[in-house]
Amino acid sequence: MAEPNPSASPDPTGSKEDDIDALKAADAKDLHQAVREEGEDELDRPISSLFFSGLAAGMAIASSLIAEGALHAAIPDTPWRSIVVSLGYPIGFLVVVLGRMQLFTESTITAMLPLVTKPSGWALRRTLRLWGVVLGANLIGTALAGGMIAAGLLGGGELRTAMIEVSMGITELSPGATFVNAIPAGFMIAILAWSLPNAREQSFLVIFAVTYVVAIGAFSHSIVGSVEAWLLLFAGKVGVGEALGGLMLPAILGNLLGGAGLFALLAHAQVRGEMSSHKPGRETR
Repeated sequence: MAEPNPSASPDPTGSKEDDIDALKAADAKDLHQAVREEGEDELDRPISSLFFSGLAAGMAIASSLIAEGALHAAIPDTPWRSIVVSLGYPIGFLVVVLGRMQLFTESTITAMLPLVTKPSGWALRRTLRLWGVVLGANLIGTALAGGMIAAGLLGGGELRTAMIEVSMGITELSPGATFVNAIPAGFMIAILAWSLPNAREQSFLVIFAVTYVVAIGAFSHSIVGSVEAWLLLFAGKVGVGEALGGLMLPAILGNLLGGAGLFALLAHAQVRGEMSSHKPGRETR
């Protein structure tokens, strides 16, 4: 019988320590580093990669409206209808986030953390470049999806009518109210991006829970809302000025303020005093 190889035998002490470490939730510093490093990777991505990923995200996020429309068409007009219809809202986010597609509202925090951690002209230019490319690609994708829905290429007539009825909800707010209403949506989607490194196997539930709250709170999300705005525009329910200036732009600015202006700065502020100035990291240009 061959003698056992001591080097191949497991270290029970090390194994227990590894198991304990695996059970620990990451602290704020670890989350900051994980989200910041993801942002640094995004800032380094080629424009073509950002564009096509953002285009795919814009088209895929339309599955939220499709799911909501299907539920809206199937449920009678009751006081609890909106609560059930809102169950369709997380679908697009699950597809986009788990599919690792580029969504503007997630990028508000991931791109902001590298900038506030090591401010530089390079980081600012790359952050603006990321936001511009991803937002533009998202809006092109949602325009394509909205156009296909309006043309009856996605679903039948009953589903199209239901999606238009769901979308009409965004017209109830003035541009100023839409801007204010979009701030908590940007804040909560930033919380989602911040929480995912800690979610592990619960990613599905975390994405579903956060985005469902956005839905039942009727908060304005710029990218999902742009699918609705494009659909209403192509269906002749609103004009170009209202769609772009009254519905999309206020939601984009509100999401940006809530995600990059509030949550990203708060997330950085809570660990800033604990971060070592000599901690190794990616050099800024």
